[in-house]
Amino acid sequence: MHAHRSRFRRPALDSAVAALEQRVAPLLAPEPADPAGRRRVAAANDVAVSAALGIAPPRTAAEEHIVPVDGHPDVRVRVYWPGEERTPPGAGLPVLVYFYGGGFTIAGIDWVSWDARLRTRARDAGIVIVAADYAHAPEQRFPTQPEQCWSAFEWTHAHAAELGASRDRIAVGGASSGGDLAAAVTLMNRDRSAHPIAFQLLENPALDLTMGHADMAGIDARMPGVIVRAAGRNLVRQYLGDDAAIARRPYASPLRAASHAGLPPTLILTSELDPLRGDGEAYARALSAAGVPVTALRFVGQTHGSLGSTGFVPAADVAHRLIVAQLRTLHEEAAA
Repeated sequence: MHAHRSRFRRPALDSAVAALEQRVAPLLAPEPADPAGRRRVAAANDVAVSAALGIAPPRTAAEEHIVPVDGHPDVRVRVYWPGEERTPPGAGLPVLVYFYGGGFTIAGIDWVSWDARLRTRARDAGIVIVAADYAHAPEQRFPTQPEQCWSAFEWTHAHAAELGASRDRIAVGGASSGGDLAAAVTLMNRDRSAHPIAFQLLENPALDLTMGHADMAGIDARMPGVIVRAAGRNLVRQYLGDDAAIARRPYASPLRAASHAGLPPTLILTSELDPLRGDGEAYARALSAAGVPVTALRFVGQTHGSLGSTGFVPAADVAHRLIVAQLRTLHEEAAA
């Protein structure tokens, strides 16, 4: 009887996440409805919260490049090296091509929180990271973003040696909307170039923009499912436009690809109180059925963004160590 009641008990918010939310909530200015205004206020909120929490990018070397994109706006990329000096050409370090999360409409590599996270990962894993500052919707819509991310991946492969990286040890990753784009890039690579990808890292990824796999069962009771779905549809509409059929295209919704065979080994992190956990876990099942090695981990009591709160949420610290350990296996493969 106890097991039966426990099984259907509503998920509870992790106490550390609840405490962090209470601390941060007074710092957040309300975001306006217009996309440019929302982006501006969200960026200011990121600065305020990062300052209050003591989040600051560590001192690591970085360099920016502009990558041309055929038929679409150029994309800016930032290369992060693990140390304070640029890694010399030919060093052969592993490299992660990464795409930030922001619902396709906000955020970017200039946000303090994202810049700090990427620098810290490069330093702790001892790898090169190439982060793409893909365009925001609705000013730019699909397929601009996946094409920009694909071009950033192709540029990294072509310039790996001069970046101090190895084109034979490239990983691809992203969070939330960036997870959607990372998965799209691995499909594009399989379909277009078939470059070796060591693995893909997906953190709370959005993978089905029809919202057919969104899981409302685990969301926090403070946010009704109907509101979450409406917000999700609004972001998808800004990214894809009004043609609902676009959401079924594989480069928009990688979970809906006709085949997942031939994709790289994958690590997927999901959070119990995140509707996108349904996407991530369904994608894990699809990859496994296609013979792709995949590991999927659900973090109990966590929300969509809480795994980024290292230093404040213990589960986020665990996630960081897990990701770093996975990235460091690329060094071991080189030694072998």
